[in-house]
Amino acid sequence: MSEKTEIAIFGGGCFWCTEAVFSELRGVISVMPGYAGGTVKNPSYEQVCTGSTGHAEVIRIEFDPAQISFHDLLTVFFATHDPTTLNRQGNDVGTQYRSAVFYTNAAQKTEALKFIKELAASDPGGKPIVTEVTPLSPDAFYPAEDYHRNYFKNNRSAPYCQVIIEPKVEKLQEKFAELLKAHSK
Repeated sequence: MSEKTEIAIFGGGCFWCTEAVFSELRGVISVMPGYAGGTVKNPSYEQVCTGSTGHAEVIRIEFDPAQISFHDLLTVFFATHDPTTLNRQGNDVGTQYRSAVFYTNAAQKTEALKFIKELAASDPGGKPIVTEVTPLSPDAFYPAEDYHRNYFKNNRSAPYCQVIIEPKVEKLQEKFAELLKAHSK
């Protein structure tokens, strides 16, 4: 592991799903579900669920850029959620489920905008990508309550985990085997 780590913040629907996906990747040191992009300080899950706080459910990824690039994280992000549905991922509806990249530096902003442009150009007749790319101010990420952390790992037998999260993790394992922690051993 290199001495320098970076932070990426992604909103791709339910944070239980995105946490499960990104936790599998080599070079990812930690994944923390939380809230970003809203106007209320220290919001609760119940507040965010109302859609009135402006927050999105997000994950904060600490990663080692010597092991996995921000571009690779973007590739997985865009492949494991639908960036063309506004304020929705599957049955989860509301602004809290919007597709978002909250960049932490100028290089991430540039990379995210370039990635979206190239993705849109690869399917010129497809639906427009609605992923927002906005700055994350230093104090604008709020960790989710403890019971949200490692939700998939701790609740694999729950119907939501089996029906919604498990297929996303399986897709990741099939499409991105070379990026998985198990693959790098």
